[in-house]
Amino acid sequence: MNGITLLKCICEETRFNILELLQKNNEMSVNDLVMKLKKDQPLVSHHLRLLKECGIVTASERGKMTMYAIANKDISRMISDIVKTSEKMATVCCETPGCC
Repeated sequence: MNGITLLKCICEETRFNILELLQKNNEMSVNDLVMKLKKDQPLVSHHLRLLKECGIVTASERGKMTMYAIANKDISRMISDIVKTSEKMATVCCETPGCC
């Protein structure tokens, strides 16, 4: 996967929010993500499937539950770096209210 493909896969609000939650919590079930995101289960499952197909998240069965986690430390670190950088840029670069 090249950089553009990776960014296209994570550059959607729900998918990025899922990745942020997984980065903070190590692993979560679909139900946990649905409750945290306040989104419908089919929507969350759809985005998890896409992230899994891209190799960004992994899924493991725990009885009747499927637990999702970020696939590797590099992706986890990238998500953390994006969040930190965007917070810095929002305070430094954005003078127009609501631009970012």
